Amino acid sequence: MKFMENTKINFMKFKTIGFGLSSAMAIGSILLLLMGVNLGIDFKGGTAIGVSFSEDISIEEIRSSLKTVSINDTNFDLSAEEIKYFGSNSDVMIKIKTLENEPENFGQLVINHLYGSLNSKVPENKNDFILSLGSVSPKVGSELSGKALWSVISALVLILFYISVRFEFRFAIGAILALVHDVIITLGIFSLTGFEITLSTVAAFLTIVGYSLNDTIVILDRIRENMKSSGTVMFESTINKSINQSLSRTLITSVTTLLVIIVLLVYGGEVIRPFSFTMLVGVIIGTYNALVNSLGHIGFALDCLKKEA
Repeated sequence: MKFMENTKINFMKFKTIGFGLSSAMAIGSILLLLMGVNLGIDFKGGTAIGVSFSEDISIEEIRSSLKTVSINDTNFDLSAEEIKYFGSNSDVMIKIKTLENEPENFGQLVINHLYGSLNSKVPENKNDFILSLGSVSPKVGSELSGKALWSVISALVLILFYISVRFEFRFAIGAILALVHDVIITLGIFSLTGFEITLSTVAAFLTIVGYSLNDTIVILDRIRENMKSSGTVMFESTINKSINQSLSRTLITSVTTLLVIIVLLVYGGEVIRPFSFTMLVGVIIGTYNALVNSLGHIGFALDCLKKEA
């Protein structure tokens, strides 16, 4: 038995509602973005330290240890920095923003301080204590922010060009609006939840762009085939027929993808959690977009065709 075979849903009936709902979500997301997003050290600069203790340790103990970190006769208070568990209650990730008068090898010096002040809970071998250590200067972080933005813009421009050549420019505009809609709403949810935006998150955004476009391309290609077979201009009945024919494929692909993403989100650990969360939100929004919101853009193209006819 095929899933959702021979459906006859009048999708175009809801194009105005879908377009209005998506516009409201996009505006709300933009307002959230104006309030700020939680950028990772990849973009704002800082030091990330991952350490593994020999037994479970509380965040409060680590904050107490970092209350006074003496380095080169200068005391640093790092107790207010971001500290969270990194998988288990014995593995901890510490993220420190760039500080004034920060000495060289600052991250290693902080590790040395933790190893000495919490010596009853650290492994005998210091190499087993250090899980990861990395730092990004504010200048490099700013450059990475610019490159990340341009990577997304470049992807959208190339997609606009491809769809214009492969289909029609009207369809390309509709597809780009739909993709921008996906990215903006996903960013808005990031701002709302406080999830950190890192380089892996940007990779997830680019993946969302490709994934969301895939569903739109399938629907557009089906519309073109139905137009050729019927020998008519694109009417609402043709669009509805095309989307119903693609409905089963779209939903099955989305559900199977979501199952994998949920597993990654639950069991993947802190390293890929931002990526998994981005993909989870993006796939859900992208599926809604392909079935409802993109119809508003396709409907816009339809109206333009009618006016020209």
